Amino acid sequence: MDSPNLTIGRLARAAGVGVETVRYYQRRGLIGTPSGAAGARRYGQAALDRLRFIRHAQRLGFSLDEVAGLLELDEMSDRNAARKAAQDKLREIEEKLTRLEAMRQALAELVRCCEAGPGAEPCPILHTLSGTEESPHS
Repeated sequence: MDSPNLTIGRLARAAGVGVETVRYYQRRGLIGTPSGAAGARRYGQAALDRLRFIRHAQRLGFSLDEVAGLLELDEMSDRNAARKAAQDKLREIEEKLTRLEAMRQALAELVRCCEAGPGAEPCPILHTLSGTEESPHS
């Protein structure tokens, strides 16, 4: 049985989040608000497990909207839907990595140009960022 014995503060600490985060998740419908008098609300293990699920999913890159969808899935019967969500997220992360690598290469080239260029020329980094034209060295 899920004995409700955690205050919102204890629940938040146990999950590694702030009290306002718990309240925000409640407003978003990601976790329930326990019944009881305003000062006597208590949370059980299920709420803690749900918070930990949310935090873990966020660390894997899922947005709160995506987490809401994941929370609706059944661990035993929704394997295909969970796999598709994970595959979609993996594809999104791989696309971001590709864009980040292109950004890294462009910045590395600008730094090399800045280090190698004579002091009489405009700074290639600032010149490129100004948007007046592409870097003369790219």
